Amino acid sequence: MKGRNLIYLPSRRAVLLAAIAPFASLPSFAEPCGGTISQEGKALARFLDDTGVDHLWQAHWHVDWQTGKADRDRPGGREAATHCSAFVAAVAQRLGIYVLRPPEHAQELLANAQMAWMQTEGLSLGWRQVADTRQAQELANGGSLVVAAFAAPSPHKPGHIAIVRPSMKDCAQLDSEGPQITQAGVTNYLSTSVAEGFKHHHGAWGDNGIGAIRFYAHAIERRRLIT
Repeated sequence: MKGRNLIYLPSRRAVLLAAIAPFASLPSFAEPCGGTISQEGKALARFLDDTGVDHLWQAHWHVDWQTGKADRDRPGGREAATHCSAFVAAVAQRLGIYVLRPPEHAQELLANAQMAWMQTEGLSLGWRQVADTRQAQELANGGSLVVAAFAAPSPHKPGHIAIVRPSMKDCAQLDSEGPQITQAGVTNYLSTSVAEGFKHHHGAWGDNGIGAIRFYAHAIERRRLIT
């Protein structure tokens, strides 16, 4: 073969190894801690996105608790501070689920009363306390109505309550910032973390994830989400 130019043809295995080599150093993606999101979970996420909480149930305005629309000409006055509990009550009602709401309790300091109700009367109406953040996320991913609730240490100060939304968070994220939630409050969010949503409530969520927040869940009839 002297005097000829030789062409080296790599083996198929060498070509394959060369192709995947650039990806070998990329970090692997952690598995979602709450499991995959079911068809019902996806429908629940769409339902929450359609509530309009990003522009309804606005703080400092008195609102119709069921619609979230302002029902006075100007901001301020009683029951006009924030509307986390009214939003949760409205969502539950739309899903055919009862949670303490007006007129049984005024909008003012309703979140504190809702958490106390969950631990008593709510148990006989299908609500149950959830063990931890991971189970809360798993149940939401499966299409259950899950709330994160915090009662203020003083009965004269407002607590906070929000709805856990389906999410693909891994365990490290759940431990550090909690499940993903939809809420009305000082700031309304279609999607944020428990750590962010409860940051105005001292003792609710700590840096290590340990705090006074409790999670409660209620099954949703499939027909309410998927028709």
